[in-house]
This record gives sequence, C-alpha cells and structure tokens, in this order.
Amino acid sequence: MKPRIVIPKVAPEAYQAMLGLEKYIATTSITPVLKELIKIRASQVNSCAYCINMHTADARKLDITEQRIYLLSAWREADVYTEEEKAVLALTEEITLISNHVSEETYENAAKYYDEKSLAEIIMMIITINAWNRIGIATGMRAV
Repeated sequence: MKPRIVIPKVAPEAYQAMLGLEKYIATTSITPVLKELIKIRASQVNSCAYCINMHTADARKLDITEQRIYLLSAWREADVYTEEEKAVLALTEEITLISNHVSEETYENAAKYYDEKSLAEIIMMIITINAWNRIGIATGMRAV
C-alpha cells in the first residue's frame, strides 16, 4: 500500500489533539513496561505494522526481553507475564475488539489489580493506541 494522506500536514489540529492524549498518558501511573505491552498487543490485534515495529523497538530500549516481545501474541499460554499484566492484556484485546464488548469477568479481573484511577488510565492508554493504529492503517503508514 502506498502512503495516503498525511494527517499532521492536512489536519494539524486533529493531530495535536492526539498528541494531547499522548501527553496525558505520559503523566499516568502506568509503568513504561506495561505501556509498551499494551501498545504492542493492540497493534498486533489491529495488524498495524508501523506501530508494531515502533513499539517493539521502544520495548527493547526498556530492556523488555525478546522472549516477552515474541510471546506477546500468545500471552495466555506464556509464563513470562504477571497476573496483573495478563489482566491488562485481556482488557486490551477486548477493548480493541470492542464489537464483542468488554466482559464483566475481564473488567473485574483487571479491577482486582488496579484501583479506579489506574484502571481509567489503562483504558485511556488502550483507546489511545487503538486510535494511533487506526490512523496508521487508514493513512497507509509503513514500517521501515
């Protein structure tokens, strides 16, 4: 696919609004490791090569092991993630695949590990990466 519209050039106000979400995410209590796991997993589900490429590189800079990066698409069967991370990965998948809704079980499981403020931050993080994935895919951004 060839690149399409370049939103920062054509609609800079919209792009700035997205960057505002990123600035908010940077101030949250979500750990940098969990942020990258969320970004990678949502990007995998959405098949956004540009974001997968970017966030796996960012994960390596945080010393997230190659094993944890490679096994992320099969996190349920992997023993390299904490129960807290697994709860967030399940939430990430259900929010990303929102037409199936977020089950009460998944929400309550995440709520066991995170208070309301942290859970709100995590949900906003998931929503933000999904928006970036949709921008990347819709505009034909390419991983290089």
